[in-house]
Amino acid sequence: MEVTNGIISLIATVEFGPRIIRFGFTDGDNVFFEDTERQFKETGEDFSAVGGGEWRIYGGHRLWTSPESVPRTTYPDNGPVRWRRAGNGIVLTPDAEAWTHVQKEIEVQMNPASGEVTIHHRITNTGAWPVAFAPWALSVMAEGGKAIIPQARRETNLLPNRVLALWPGSQMNDHRVYWGERFILLQQDETARPFKFGTNNEEGWAAYFNKGHLFIKSYRHNVHAVYPDYGASFECYTNHLFLELETLGELKTVAPRETVSHTESWKLIGNVSLSMDNDNELESAIRPYFNH
Repeated sequence: MEVTNGIISLIATVEFGPRIIRFGFTDGDNVFFEDTERQFKETGEDFSAVGGGEWRIYGGHRLWTSPESVPRTTYPDNGPVRWRRAGNGIVLTPDAEAWTHVQKEIEVQMNPASGEVTIHHRITNTGAWPVAFAPWALSVMAEGGKAIIPQARRETNLLPNRVLALWPGSQMNDHRVYWGERFILLQQDETARPFKFGTNNEEGWAAYFNKGHLFIKSYRHNVHAVYPDYGASFECYTNHLFLELETLGELKTVAPRETVSHTESWKLIGNVSLSMDNDNELESAIRPYFNH
């Protein structure tokens, strides 16, 4: 199912999902990774086809719950998705998950005159008892680009103002990551091992620069809220195939029939030139592309 304004194009799958499998300029490259060749495989699992009882990467943009726990998090989103038109976009609604007892929904609203999209993520507890989770929105970006994540800058006097969460196997001296004063940069590299980190991204945005295009996703970080994974509202993961920009909503105890939501704003800018060697130059170049 395609949503377009003639400038940008977004395609959502309806045979499985909810997934936004493509986002890019009309007739341009997909900024997302799509596993059309079924390259992503794990030992003992067959990702060679669509559907079935196993979770599959597919690519694109998806909605999960955090903290991560297998098999709950990787509930297979292989079934058909209902959809309906709404305003300048669509609403995607799969069946409620049978044994996790949550109902996911993604709503897309496209700006009719620019490269901007608003994505509303909703998760409803369909079970009989309260469940604690945070909505988790993951965008799987195409190979070859570099992620740009701002450092928190809030003045806290003698108290810390930044959180850094590292996953097993992530090495601080990894050649792909740059720990700058104002930004953290992470390069996707087809030859490298997996790497993942999380931050309390109080600036509320992250970007991916690839082939002269800049993809920016923004969200609201609440400095008073509780977030999963030691307080991370943003996480970034990369392997040899792709890089993920992941934003998280607040970690809450969700009552039966209660719905929680998490909203992202996407912006795509073409013909961008960025200097990645100097924090001041990078900030001067990137700040005009969004409002905060």
